[in-house]
Amino acid sequence: MSTASLKIDLDALVANWRALDAASEGGVETAAVVKANGYGLGAARVARALARAGARKFFVALAEEGAAIRDALGPDVAIYVFSGHMAGDTDTIADLGLIPMINSLEQLLRHFESLPDHPFGIQLDTGMNRLGMEPAEWAAVRDIALAQGPVLIMSHLACADEPNHAMNARQLRAFRQMTDDCGPVPRSLSATGGILLGRAFHFDITRPGIGLYGGAPFEAAKPVVELEVPVIQTRLVAKGESVGYGNSWTAPADTHVATVAAGYADGLIRAMGPKGMLFSGRSACKILGRVSMDLICADITALEEAPKSLSLLGPNQGVDQLADAAGTIGYEILTSLGLRYARRYTGG
Repeated sequence: MSTASLKIDLDALVANWRALDAASEGGVETAAVVKANGYGLGAARVARALARAGARKFFVALAEEGAAIRDALGPDVAIYVFSGHMAGDTDTIADLGLIPMINSLEQLLRHFESLPDHPFGIQLDTGMNRLGMEPAEWAAVRDIALAQGPVLIMSHLACADEPNHAMNARQLRAFRQMTDDCGPVPRSLSATGGILLGRAFHFDITRPGIGLYGGAPFEAAKPVVELEVPVIQTRLVAKGESVGYGNSWTAPADTHVATVAAGYADGLIRAMGPKGMLFSGRSACKILGRVSMDLICADITALEEAPKSLSLLGPNQGVDQLADAAGTIGYEILTSLGLRYARRYTGG
């Protein structure tokens, strides 16, 4: 088999959801974020496993993503759309029972005019300056919005992965100032990082994302993905010879090199080349030269025999370690995983 194999452990995914659910203290309901095709792992399979585990609320970025989750799970779950009620989304929202998280006065008017009796939520900006109504805008429309009965009010933390960052406390204060007098409307502030900050950040609904998939800042997360890449060819590169485009690596001594079948077309970040590793069991094999579109070369000199495959994600290297080598974050590694992989699901 010439394509890399991506193993997705749905039991680990469910275990991570249950652990974050247990950490969401005081009768809080735990939702699940399944945007970006379930963080690259297959939204339908991921959502079905989480629904069987007990999740009843799901968050997506776009209405089109909500359509895929509705198709996978049927009518008995709530699906919230972070981008709100965009122009052109009205029929999809109405037909599939999606809940737009309204981000602006413009969206609020669109929703009330086109779907006056349809459920909606409100997204507030508490300092991240990305999505949601700012305090002045919310103050202007608050009474009108609350009169129509939103099913959720939410905001998003900018620095929750840094527990001691002052922004966390500032946003918590802002969220309380904007919502403490909003009556019984459920509230949500915390994704994975916010859950780990403690009860004060949990409110009524938490919505973990990256932690479900094995990523930081949830250090206790079980690894969900393994990526095994087949070796196409091995060779002896003599001292002084170079490997790959641009002669970017030159052998300081005779070196046994394996070429594996994956590259940046498979979502493997090109920048990881100088620091990246593949593994044969516990033995690290340094990436040599540049990551190219379809191929990566690695040093297998220390191995007793040429391997049939090498591991890029697994017990010895998780998504965050690979992300560090590429100068990025685990989110990008997961959501970049390419379509050429042979996906194999276990558990769930």
